[in-house]
Amino acid sequence: MSKTSKASKKRIITKEEIQKELLDIIKEIAPDEDISKVKPDVPLREQLDLDSMDFLDIVMEIRKRYHIEIPEEDYKRLESLDSCAEYLAGKF
Repeated sequence: MSKTSKASKKRIITKEEIQKELLDIIKEIAPDEDISKVKPDVPLREQLDLDSMDFLDIVMEIRKRYHIEIPEEDYKRLESLDSCAEYLAGKF
């Protein structure tokens, strides 16, 4: 298989996989947080002790890992695991 064939075959990433990756990122940025009980439909900042810098670090890590542009006006769409996975799924 040629390089172009491999590059053109994008792997579909599920929302569950995106949520797991997000939890991994949160654990890296806020290692003292207990992410085991995070509810996917509740805003992350209501469940975890994340300040605005932590949130920006999470956004920057998402951008770096996935090479995705996330305009500042879309940050509100990254509020919960569900909304973030839904937003990011459309970017892959």
